[in-house]
Amino acid sequence: MELDENVCLCKKVPLRKVVSHLTHHRPKVASQLSECFGAGTGCGWCVPTLESLHRKFVSGEPLLCDSPAEAYAQAREEYKVKKRADAAAAAQAPSPLPPRIDSETESQ
Repeated sequence: MELDENVCLCKKVPLRKVVSHLTHHRPKVASQLSECFGAGTGCGWCVPTLESLHRKFVSGEPLLCDSPAEAYAQAREEYKVKKRADAAAAAQAPSPLPPRIDSETESQ
């Protein structure tokens, strides 16, 4: 992925901005990258990539994203389709029954 290609596709945050945020703000934990134009706060697809970039930054490795942008975007689309299907299945699943309360147990 090139520096001007988006890491966070929901919020349209390019790799260049994430790298700049890392070098200038030096976040202590990866979740602080959300302060970089909301990166990682949309669908969640980019969170593992942001965590990887943060790990690389902390360890002094080059801040590169190995995935080609087109493959990254395609994998995100597949992720979103699966996420929607999982949400639909969860919405259709019956709710678990509440625990049974016996009158003997209740009076004790």
